[in-house]
Amino acid sequence: MAINKPSIIRVMEDAALKAGRRLIRDFGEVEKLQVSQKGPGDFVTEADTRTEKLLIDALSHARPEFGFLTEEHPERPAAAGCAYRWVIDPIDGTTNFLHGIPFFCISIGLEKQLPGGGSEIEAALIFAPVSNELFWAHKGGGAYLNDTRLLVSSRDKLQLATVGTGGLGVSRKDREKTLEATRVISAEVSAVRSLGSAALELAYVAAGRLEAYWHVAMQPWDIAAGILLVREARGMVTEIGGGSEMLRTGSLLASNSHLHNVLDKALHKIYKK
Repeated sequence: MAINKPSIIRVMEDAALKAGRRLIRDFGEVEKLQVSQKGPGDFVTEADTRTEKLLIDALSHARPEFGFLTEEHPERPAAAGCAYRWVIDPIDGTTNFLHGIPFFCISIGLEKQLPGGGSEIEAALIFAPVSNELFWAHKGGGAYLNDTRLLVSSRDKLQLATVGTGGLGVSRKDREKTLEATRVISAEVSAVRSLGSAALELAYVAAGRLEAYWHVAMQPWDIAAGILLVREARGMVTEIGGGSEMLRTGSLLASNSHLHNVLDKALHKIYKK
């Protein structure tokens, strides 16, 4: 039975499906794309900018008063009196995309500024166009894969857990600590995976495919949608060492309630040095 999606999710879905159709065509011609290098391990392609423009155009048409925080364009503030902005990554997993690896996604989060300061993510959508998997969540309404309700994994033993992590980071300090963290965690769990798309790996935590995911030095557009997905799938998301400022600090651990504290303790011991 089809789920009655909130109207804002349908707005996000329409935009993502439209952009995803073009992205699939680009993926089929990936070797022909013009590539420019922004920095070590960080590439932008014609597909990134084109996908982002398609998303901005579609979302602006539906909700013209909302602001935007995106990877490839300058921040655009919301209209006066509007508390909402879209947080968008047009291709999360760009390096995978460029190498013909079909593990990448479109990520859209809807952030609401709160009257007392701070913000919260109210709606989230992550679309993996190659597998045609649409992960979505609305605050208080649960998390879904297409029309199927999601729950995080119930595994409660580290030795049975498969845990994801991101790249090594830009700074030498981040690289060294992430290498150490990977060594320590991999000795305790079934496997550690670095699949190359933070947003999609967070969706996998929400779907119970990974027991946990951690990383530092993330950008808001990498994790905004994934944070809500995991929480609405009854998982836990905090900064490493506790705290809830993931969008500001870029530090994140997402997991189920059984494993969160033990993983957080082990990771915090390494990253606080």
